[in-house]
Amino acid sequence: MSGEAQGLRIDLLGPLRAGRDAGPLDLGPVRRQALLAALVLRAGTVVSHEQLLGDVWGTEPPGTGRRVLPSYVYALRKALDPAGAGPARSVIRGERSGYSFLTGTAWTDVAHLKELAAAARGAQASGALAELLEVCDRGLALFRGEPLSGLPGPLAGAERHRLAQQRRSLHRQRAEALIGLGRYADALDGLAGAGPQPDDEAFAALHMRALYGSGRQAEALAVFQRTRTHLVEELGVEPGEELQRVHRGVLRQDTDLLLGPVPAPPTEPPAPDAPRPRVDLPGDTAGLVGRERELALLTSRVPTDAVSVVTVDGTAGVGKTALVVRAAWRLHERYPDGCLFIDLHAHAAAHERVGPQRALYRLLRALTCSDDDLPDELDELVAAWRAATSALRLLVVVDDAPGTAEVRPLLPAGPGSTLIVASRRHLPGLDADVRLTVEPLGTDSAVGLLRQLLGPARADREPEAARELARRCGGLPLALRIAGARLQHRASWTTAHLVGRMSHDESSLRELSAGDRSVEAAFRQSYDQLAPELQRCFRATGLSPTVEFDGLTPAAMLGCSRGHAEHLLEQLVDASLLRQPKPGRYRLHDLVRVHAGQLAAALPEQAAADRAAVLHLYTAAGRIAAEWGPDGFPTGPDVTDAPFADWSDAEAWLNAAGAGLVDVVAYAAAAGMHDHACWIAEGLSDHLLRQGRHHECRAALELALGCADTADDRRMAPSLRNYLGMAAVHQGRFQQAYAWFTDALRLADRQGDARDRARAIAGLGVAEWPLGRTDEAVGRLQEATRLAARLGDDWLGMVSASNLGALHGLHGRHEQALGHYADALAYAEKTGRPGVIGKALCFAADAQVALGRPEEATELLHRAAELAREADDLTLLILSLSSLGLAEDSRGDAARSLSFHQESVSLLTGRTSTWLQMLVRTRLGAAYAAAGRRTEAHQEYRTALSLPGAEDHPREHAAALLGLRD
Repeated sequence: MSGEAQGLRIDLLGPLRAGRDAGPLDLGPVRRQALLAALVLRAGTVVSHEQLLGDVWGTEPPGTGRRVLPSYVYALRKALDPAGAGPARSVIRGERSGYSFLTGTAWTDVAHLKELAAAARGAQASGALAELLEVCDRGLALFRGEPLSGLPGPLAGAERHRLAQQRRSLHRQRAEALIGLGRYADALDGLAGAGPQPDDEAFAALHMRALYGSGRQAEALAVFQRTRTHLVEELGVEPGEELQRVHRGVLRQDTDLLLGPVPAPPTEPPAPDAPRPRVDLPGDTAGLVGRERELALLTSRVPTDAVSVVTVDGTAGVGKTALVVRAAWRLHERYPDGCLFIDLHAHAAAHERVGPQRALYRLLRALTCSDDDLPDELDELVAAWRAATSALRLLVVVDDAPGTAEVRPLLPAGPGSTLIVASRRHLPGLDADVRLTVEPLGTDSAVGLLRQLLGPARADREPEAARELARRCGGLPLALRIAGARLQHRASWTTAHLVGRMSHDESSLRELSAGDRSVEAAFRQSYDQLAPELQRCFRATGLSPTVEFDGLTPAAMLGCSRGHAEHLLEQLVDASLLRQPKPGRYRLHDLVRVHAGQLAAALPEQAAADRAAVLHLYTAAGRIAAEWGPDGFPTGPDVTDAPFADWSDAEAWLNAAGAGLVDVVAYAAAAGMHDHACWIAEGLSDHLLRQGRHHECRAALELALGCADTADDRRMAPSLRNYLGMAAVHQGRFQQAYAWFTDALRLADRQGDARDRARAIAGLGVAEWPLGRTDEAVGRLQEATRLAARLGDDWLGMVSASNLGALHGLHGRHEQALGHYADALAYAEKTGRPGVIGKALCFAADAQVALGRPEEATELLHRAAELAREADDLTLLILSLSSLGLAEDSRGDAARSLSFHQESVSLLTGRTSTWLQMLVRTRLGAAYAAAGRRTEAHQEYRTALSLPGAEDHPREHAAALLGLRD
């Protein structure tokens, strides 16, 4: 499934937890976890707002009603989605009437339990006792304690009961299997482990049968007596017919009734001349590590009366052959007429490839041990194959299949037969019962394979180097085996030495070659079979500046539409050269990306044009998404040709890129494209700061600043410093911000750059008043307001007017502050950007609260919160909700006030600035204190004071200290 490809796992059969390959995910408070459980348990279904409230809060919904749900969902998306996934690409989808958790986006233990329960029923129905036992053991192993432990709400309670019953059912089926296999002592142990439940007659019957089989007839009768006494005294009923039938069987010592036929002893091997089913499989690979889930999926199916088809696909070197061979060895005894294996050599030299005719010749000879009278034509061969297999139940394994057309003629005809196909390509043309895409191993499993190859002693001497080698091999078993072979044959090499030799992209593939095995050769075989247009697209993907990308990235390089580029990308996905972690997003395996980059570098002129095109795309996106729009960037490229409908389209595209945006700046700098590095960092700054991604913003700007002196665009030197000052302001580092703005002003004056000069002056005003230089700040901001009007810079006018208003508000001049806020709002509305308007409304609302007009403030803040959501501006949303808490308190509604404060704090992340975290936590602390909840109030104050750099924010620091003393 695609979710499994992303590595997202959600476990509910115990305390709720979620994680990816990189580690566990923080799901937050228990009610947020309960909301996630409600969605996961109904995956694929839109759950209404009312139903979710009932599931989680029951008859006592929160004061904010359904308005609390978006904040919970927002936090869950941040935790569960890969970096950069917006609401449209989230695992949780919002609908007009509610929310849904997309099926196929995560592996969940409850879904796997459902599959195993179905397999257990099938095994029980067919009398496959050993298989039933294995399936029950796997199902019971999923439970880590009480399901949904500690989660509140009616749904969690009901599901705890249902899942506990399912667990008990598995215990019953397991006991049935053990009794049928004659393992009575094991059955007793298992029943004891299931825990007592005196009303469960089926358990009592099994307990009696297991005791009888162990020769403990008296104890079996005692179990019946205890159960009957309980039923009569507590429920007023006699035992049911089944329990009474078992009781009569024990009294009469009816062994056939209680235990069934005695299992036959193992038979002697057949005589040499006895016919034996043919098992034509390669040897099983000893070092198959980390494929338990995949093997369970491949081996859990019970043969039916139809022909089953199973497809297994994945990139070169991922271990498909080893997996299907291991699965076939586990399955072959279920197929009484044999197991056949054929390799079609899709990626070998042309003369070595096996077409359908050659394949059928080999398969028919394997069945008949003769090639006499075999026809020559394909149609006749297919008919002969179907006739030969029509009365047989076979397992046929086809390896390295090139496509559907080559596989379809090989389908056996016998009811109950199974065809397993391994291919680098997806095979959508086959009607498959099971489709499995094999992903690279996670780091732990990859290290486990290295330990098998090198021996635990050698691998464990350098645990960090072993993990790094596993990462550099990208979890590909082929790469790991080659790396292991090189170390095996070079006793003097340490693991760290090989890691060092693979430290550069250009050397990593070269090192993964041993004898006639090479990772690069395996990739090249897949590339060589592509059509020229697909080869061109594949090379372009190797030049993507981000690890993950969508169709626009290659479209920009290929000069085609996004739709056509996505069509090409989907074909590369089908060829297993490209991965699709979620719909519309693509990525290359690390080693495949190196290979694609090397192929692109072999055509330097084309590669240079591709880099320029994709970097122009990111420059355009940043400028269009910025709050001041493309006109706010007086130098640099014209972006009117960009493929974005408007600012929100560009913003959504950047959101999808996630944490990869800093990589784009580093990519441009490494390629020597210094102007692009500066333009992209400049354009991305507003986007990153609005999302609270201050460290990423600073990292991008600092990378670009190293290119500014050699860039042709001389405006970059002061502009980047202005943005570094803005980043410092957002983090509350006002002394640092003052230094950046001072430097920017010096350079802007030297170059005669009026716009950056005005922005530096405004920045100095913003930085000075927190440093205690109020008069200087007022002067700076007044000058910046005049310059903004002269330059037509509405964004700068809004910022300057808002900060002037805030200064007046600090000194109690709230009517004057409101006048400045009105000016700020006028500027903001001219920009038309929701985030800019929302900021102005927040400032105005604070003044209205101070003037005793909470109703007007509440109206402004509700609008500001909606605009923040529209702009995906998390900082503005947190501030709007916190201010709503103050406004509701002024209106005398303490419950609603507390609810808004709690919702605001629930949205805090590790990227939220210390200043904002302290502000909203001290406000929540005050709300708790007003409600008489002093313990919770003190906890919020202590949390605020413990934040890094808390002392740098004197007003918030003093408020928290005062709250602790009260």
